Amino acid sequence: MPLVARWGRLCAMPASDIASHDSGRLRDLLKVQPGSTVDLTSYDTRATPGFPGKGKKDAEQLREAMAPELSDLQERLYAGGRYPQDPKRVLVVLQGMDTSGKGGTVTHVFGMMNAAGLQLTSFKAPTKEEREHGYLWRITNALPRPGMIGIFDRSQYEDVLVVRVENLVEPAVWGARYDEINAWEADVAASGTTIIKCFLHISPEEQKERLAARLADPKKYWKYNPGDVDVRAKWAQYQAAYEAALSRCSTELAPWFVIPADRKWYRNWAVATLLHEHLLAIDPQWPAASFDVATEKARVAAS
Repeated sequence: MPLVARWGRLCAMPASDIASHDSGRLRDLLKVQPGSTVDLTSYDTRATPGFPGKGKKDAEQLREAMAPELSDLQERLYAGGRYPQDPKRVLVVLQGMDTSGKGGTVTHVFGMMNAAGLQLTSFKAPTKEEREHGYLWRITNALPRPGMIGIFDRSQYEDVLVVRVENLVEPAVWGARYDEINAWEADVAASGTTIIKCFLHISPEEQKERLAARLADPKKYWKYNPGDVDVRAKWAQYQAAYEAALSRCSTELAPWFVIPADRKWYRNWAVATLLHEHLLAIDPQWPAASFDVATEKARVAAS
């Protein structure tokens, strides 16, 4: 049986069966178990856990094979969001060092879906207005509406990553934020939001190659930021900050997934697969008509 067909059969498991078969899902291979202590040096950034193929070509075929069902699931989610009794929505958080592929993931994964059902927010340094509020204010304002899939390029975790490494606030301040973020995410999940937090894990060697590639091609100069080299000098500090965030903020309601990202094709397949698995678990349904169908058919025929 062709690879795509075999993977299609695996992914076609009814949503009602998913809970009893979680051990065969990618989310269980990549999930940071709540309460565990993360050591990023123990993760192979070139690994391909759960991948059923042999390389880039297979990954692209498998990812593209998911597109029709992803599109259908997204449309059902979007349709349900038009009705106040169905608050389901999805939030995908993308975090990682510079060049880890947050933008590439948006292009190759979410580019397979209808843009009308997506909300993309890229968080930069906070504006003057945002600094006048608590750090979660701008994050809350960017949450996806019912029926939408929200994508955060960076997120609330900047306030325990950059803020910590660059000493922007006192340790007691950022130290309290892990519990605050957990409580906030629990509230967000309770509102009907499925949270998928993806840490795109690359090696310093791979980052160096990607930065050099940007400088080697004039068409990629716009992607290059001289500040990225300054951040590289603090690689160990950033890894420690990520380890703390992954260890302290992977919960049952909002777990972290560590995605080896040195291989772009695996990263894209893995994020698409995680999204597919979570949408299957949500199992969005087409909303029932809020009008008498027979009557409306007659009216249309007579119009």
